Amino acid sequence: MVRVSSGNMLEMYDFMVYGYYASAIGRAFFPSKDPFASLMLSLTTFGAGFLMRPLGAVALGAYTDRAGRRKGLLLTLALMSLGVATLAFAPPFRLVGLIAPIIVVFGRLIQGFSAGAELGGVSVYLSEIAPPHEKGLYVSFQSASQQVAVMAAAAIGVALSALLKPEAVEAWGWRVPLLVGCVIVPVIFMLRRDLVETEAFAARAAAPPVSEVLGGLVRRLPEVLVGVGLVTMTTVSFYLITAYTPTFGKILNLKAVDNLLTTLMVGASNLILLPLSGAVSDRIGRRPILLVSSAAMFITALPLLAWLAAAPSFPRLVMVELWFSLLYASYNGAMVVFLTEIIPLEVRATGFSLAYSLAAALFGGFTPAICTLLIHATRNAAAPGLWLCAAAACGFCATLASAPLLRSRGS
Repeated sequence: MVRVSSGNMLEMYDFMVYGYYASAIGRAFFPSKDPFASLMLSLTTFGAGFLMRPLGAVALGAYTDRAGRRKGLLLTLALMSLGVATLAFAPPFRLVGLIAPIIVVFGRLIQGFSAGAELGGVSVYLSEIAPPHEKGLYVSFQSASQQVAVMAAAAIGVALSALLKPEAVEAWGWRVPLLVGCVIVPVIFMLRRDLVETEAFAARAAAPPVSEVLGGLVRRLPEVLVGVGLVTMTTVSFYLITAYTPTFGKILNLKAVDNLLTTLMVGASNLILLPLSGAVSDRIGRRPILLVSSAAMFITALPLLAWLAAAPSFPRLVMVELWFSLLYASYNGAMVVFLTEIIPLEVRATGFSLAYSLAAALFGGFTPAICTLLIHATRNAAAPGLWLCAAAACGFCATLASAPLLRSRGS
């Protein structure tokens, strides 16, 4: 589980670093006289990587369903490493002009392309190696590995805030976490290179051609669309409570180190709760957890953010974020394995990856930009609650819509 999830950790680590230092990256690569415009360009570039995810899901997911889970995971890791290095070593705008943002966008697109199939490949691999009655626990480690990334990126950010002056962090310190990511790439390659193929894939009579995989994907479009709705709740809530927290805290005029400490606590909370939710879903079923968690998020998101915005403080930020962490982790711990179960084996990697990638591209990846825009337009710091409520409604409705699909397959 650790070996297969390690690459997923690297992917999320780099996404988190970009989100945490979006304002500094905006000034380095998208300078503007208007700080809001610079930040929005940076956050939009963060979201742009997600637009490549559906393409990567189809292209790399089909390769994984055709060539095998192990080969697919190695290919996505190679592409992901290229994206990490591109951003870490990109020259700033003041040195190369417009070439700088082009390099950054290219790196983000490569990362998005690889991420489109990485998460699906990891989830499918864990599902296929898991004992029949522990699939929820096993697959939850895909999401748990992302929390290690959240915590690592936040911890490095806290250390940088303690060791460097804010001006130094803004000027060059934000590159340090990216360089750390480059250093751990060889370690993850060594962990993954000796992975064995899953028995479920190896037992197939013959590897289907890509055309057959894509044809099966078209036939399973209802499952994919339900999957998009399921994942929307996960991806919006995750990026709001992790990648967006430092920017949101800055909007609330809270200290940068407090915002990073909050993110560190959220990552730790998620790391503990996700496997618990996966294990509980093995006992009581996935759908009850999905329905309760999404309903609770819909009811509480806006009131809690309004309470925080009325009197911003570090304790209030921690309480609100940890409540959202509880609901996110409860939902996601059951959702990821549920998605592997509603997608048939023959198109599992492709279908899972496409559903996840479409939700991330359309909703989750642009969450930091959308939340910032909502606050700017409404002059209300609680406005991100509207976006979170909409995502929770998608998750609740998709869970209800999954019942006929499962009945039709006798599940």
